[in-house]
Formats: sequence, C-alpha cells, structure tokens
Amino acid sequence: MRCHTEYLTFHTRKHREYVHITPQVDAILGRSGIKEGMALVSAMHITAGVYVNDNESGLIEDIDQWLEKLAPFRAEYRHHRTGEDNGDSHLKALLIHHEVILPVTAGKLDLGTWQRVFYAEFDGRRSKRVIVKVMGE
Repeated sequence: MRCHTEYLTFHTRKHREYVHITPQVDAILGRSGIKEGMALVSAMHITAGVYVNDNESGLIEDIDQWLEKLAPFRAEYRHHRTGEDNGDSHLKALLIHHEVILPVTAGKLDLGTWQRVFYAEFDGRRSKRVIVKVMGE
C-alpha cells in the first residue's frame, strides 16, 4: 500500500463559511497516482468540519440555518468562561464531524451523482488546515 499526503489551507473571510473542495481533493488524488483505495479528508481544527453533500446554494443555506438552530451563539456557554467566545463553533463542528473517507476507484473519486466534498468553517477569519491522505495501490 502507498500513501500520499497533502494539506489544504483555508483563511475564510466570514465567521461561518462552507467551501466546496472536491476539485482540490480530486487534484491531490491525481498527483498521488493511486488507482484503488481511499482518500481521508480531515479538518485539523476543532471548530471546522468536512462533509459530503449536494453543491446547491439553497441546501447550503438550509444546513447553515439548521446548525445555527441546533447550536446557536449564546453568551452563557461554559466554554466562554475560559475567555473564548466560540462555544457554538465547537458544537457545530461536532454535528458536521471533522472528516470523511472517500472511495477511490480507477484513479477517480467514486462519489454519487450529486455528492461533493465541503470544508465547513465555524470560527473563521484565520488560517486553518485540512489534511488529505490518499491510501491504496
């Protein structure tokens, strides 16, 4: 088995942002030369996540509103007693999760018709990384 690792860096302009990263992941897969295996895509921060869904703007807005409803900003989070103010960002990241594993078949991401990969930022306006590790033969 071979492994190929690259990192993506994001510096979002907004506090919460959803970035379509399928083309970047696909390019890393191409550079890896791996034809059969899997690609792990993982946010390396506790206030960000990676998920797979449709690249449709209305759905992305719905996801954002759903996350805000489930984990709204509130001043009274215990986490804020530490001097931080991003308790809701941690909770949103838990709901989205921090990583996905994508199948690789015949040198291509083996995604469903509408499946795309996204980086979800919940505490932005600073640089954060995502690791992409392609493993296989």
